[in-house]
Order: sequence, then C-alpha cells, then structure tokens
Amino acid sequence: MKLLRYLARVFINTFGITQPTAKEENQAAWFIGALLIGLLAVFAAVITVAVHFVRR
Repeated sequence: MKLLRYLARVFINTFGITQPTAKEENQAAWFIGALLIGLLAVFAAVITVAVHFVRR
C-alpha cells in the first residue's frame, strides 16, 4: 500500500493537483492500483492472443 500511496502523491504533485486529504489520497492509491492491475491484465491477454496466433 505504501507504494500505491507514493505513486498517488507523485501523480498529484506532478500535475499540480490540490493536495487531497488522507482519505482522498487513499482512494487515489486504490484507483491507481486498480488501473495498474487492469493494464497488466490487458497486456497478458494481448500477449496470450499473440502467442496463440504465432503458434498456429
């Protein structure tokens, strides 16, 4: 969770967003974590499909 909170802080500071409360920062961390997991799932699916068609 510390890594996700760190990523949320970096994102917030990079784009100059108003500093959130602790609760909002926690929500942002969960949201970023969910996006990262979704991105990994999409990459895994694309790689799986690509390998399937290459082996055909």
